[in-house]
Amino acid sequence: MIDCPVCKGKLTLSKLKCGDCGIVMEGNFTLPRLARLPLEMRVLAEQMVLCGGNLKELATEIGISYPTLRRKIDELIATIAKLKADDDNLIASILDGIDKGTIKSEEGIRRIREIQSEI
Repeated sequence: MIDCPVCKGKLTLSKLKCGDCGIVMEGNFTLPRLARLPLEMRVLAEQMVLCGGNLKELATEIGISYPTLRRKIDELIATIAKLKADDDNLIASILDGIDKGTIKSEEGIRRIREIQSEI
């Protein structure tokens, strides 16, 4: 879930807890790009992977026509491209902040790695 069930605003991941040792990390964490997709698109992406990328097979499996599926795939691609562009703009902003001295380099690197889903 990425939208608030009450107001439909965007939810922010602010707490992570290890189920084994119990360590808790708090802060503002960025979800990986694919996790930020709307539920319907996440399901479609998963189904596409499970069908090995075979769109004809996928259309048959989910019971829609190929042109309808192609439209949904094009929407998925556009949404992922927009999320990537947003991430790229945020990274550029962080780098600018580091360059201007408004963001400490260690913090900027941590945030960039988080955006790139490296942590």
